[in-house]
Amino acid sequence: MPRGDGTGPYGQGSGTGRGLGARGMGRMGGNRPGAGPSGNCVCPSCGTKIPHQASVPCYNLNCPKCGAKMIRE
Repeated sequence: MPRGDGTGPYGQGSGTGRGLGARGMGRMGGNRPGAGPSGNCVCPSCGTKIPHQASVPCYNLNCPKCGAKMIRE
């Protein structure tokens, strides 16, 4: 901030580098690995949902109906 106006040496903006991305989602939101103990595992082929079990990644489970790998909802 050489001019003291908050723009920094490379032009306009606050220069924090943080962007506006995942506001309000907490540290680990969404369907990423490690997203927490709640939620469901969903089959991408037939849509079957089963409750997510803590310490068991959804991608390690097979769908009880069609046998496809499950994903996190």
